[in-house]
Amino acid sequence: MPSETTEVLFARYGPHYRWLATVTVMLATISAALTTTTVNVAIPDIMGAFGIGQDRAQWLSTGALAAMTVGMLLNAWMMHSFGQRKTFVGALSFFVAALVLAGLAPNESVLIFCRVVQGAVAGLLQPLSMYTLFRVFPPEQRGSAMGFFGMSVILGPALGPTLGGVMIDHFNWRYIFFVAVPVSAAAMLLGSLFMPEREEAGERVRFDWPGFFLLSASLAFVLAGLSNGQREGWHSDYILTLFAVAIACGIAFLVWELRAPQPLVNLRVLANAQFAAAASVAFIFGAGLFGSTYLVPLFVQTVQHLTPLASGLLLMPAGLALGLFMPIAGYMSDRLPARGMIIAGLLCVGVSTYWLASVDANTPFWTIAWSVIVSRIGMGLIKPPLNVTALRALRPELLGQGAGMINFSRQLGGAFGVNLLSVALDRRTFFHSDTLTSLQTAANSATVELLRTVQNLLAQAGVPEDLQMAGALHFLGRVIHAQAYTMGFRDSFLIVAVVFTLALIPAWIMGRTRPGTLGWAARP
Repeated sequence: MPSETTEVLFARYGPHYRWLATVTVMLATISAALTTTTVNVAIPDIMGAFGIGQDRAQWLSTGALAAMTVGMLLNAWMMHSFGQRKTFVGALSFFVAALVLAGLAPNESVLIFCRVVQGAVAGLLQPLSMYTLFRVFPPEQRGSAMGFFGMSVILGPALGPTLGGVMIDHFNWRYIFFVAVPVSAAAMLLGSLFMPEREEAGERVRFDWPGFFLLSASLAFVLAGLSNGQREGWHSDYILTLFAVAIACGIAFLVWELRAPQPLVNLRVLANAQFAAAASVAFIFGAGLFGSTYLVPLFVQTVQHLTPLASGLLLMPAGLALGLFMPIAGYMSDRLPARGMIIAGLLCVGVSTYWLASVDANTPFWTIAWSVIVSRIGMGLIKPPLNVTALRALRPELLGQGAGMINFSRQLGGAFGVNLLSVALDRRTFFHSDTLTSLQTAANSATVELLRTVQNLLAQAGVPEDLQMAGALHFLGRVIHAQAYTMGFRDSFLIVAVVFTLALIPAWIMGRTRPGTLGWAARP
């Protein structure tokens, strides 16, 4: 029986096949993206359920994001070795199993393991979906196709926290995993019908296991160092050893990949200046997208004391706006210069996060919501032209590696973005706490008046006199911490704004290829 290649499926289903393939890959991508981000609003509940601290719980996010970056690099080898259909359906099988096991997890170790598996599968599916759309759409429609693909990727971070809040408020945190099982099962069924089988002739290529393990080790050690640096001390032997091993593994990975006959990552694609610039923008894009999705719910829950559902609903308007705007941006990217759209998008995100740098406990709900909407519109402007321009700069035989690399860059930015912003939040909070504490002296009339007022209130409440000063000082400490925590969030948002402003430099370098110049014919 002949292999069901893309040409065979086009002959069987006609021009409508490209939309059947689009729906199939979007279902899988949305399911994976939603599961990746719903955990953000569930972390406080999971910490309470298993009795763990923030240093352990943060691996639910960073572990999945790090696994995504590695999973993306498996894409080209698996498609070449097993074909799109087996890769797609097989990956979703592991994903469904990890979802069920996560919902039934007896402890945090099992849950973190499941999150790593889910992240790896999500990372594998994203470039596979992107590659599939490039195969079935002609060059003049690829911008629109990237708009639909980008919508499926970004709607996860936009709508995932809302869905997670609904599940937690009405059921419990375990249901954030169960809800994705039916969607993933439907994607498996459609994939077995509409995804093409292996199209490349010849023997399967050997997998670059040394490169895979060196990259995985480098990411694991550097993220572990960043996660534990604040607790263990940045100059402690433990943290310095983690960073040293990470650097050694990273250098060994680069050397190996440049010399390996069949490398895991074709680093030579970065020799193309336009593609390298696009990869830099993608890295910053991922840091901003996942970093803001991490910071905003955390701020409104810990500083403004909103419920998980309310914090998720805060991102709902932005998600709806993005869902409407992404296909339009894809249509625009086929007709407008990529550089202009990407620069406009970066400026939107920069202005939005600068706006968030002035938030406090009394900032209205809709003020924060509108700032997030502006940032999501900016990301909608960036995503489609970024993907199209990056792949347009490569030769046809490098498209598989290019698709994996551009998505890898975005997810790597997300992993480092969440981790580094978490570190920045802690360090800036401690800095402001120390600064504010040093100002609380007997010469500070406001401090003296606050302590006197609190003591009087405690006295009226019947608190013994010898405990009134201790109670007043405890209240003052809480006020200082709350103010320092808020200022730490402000600084973190300001860092994101500065980074997006600096991203204008690589954005200016890329985007010089005009639409329609890719000399690669689409399928029928």
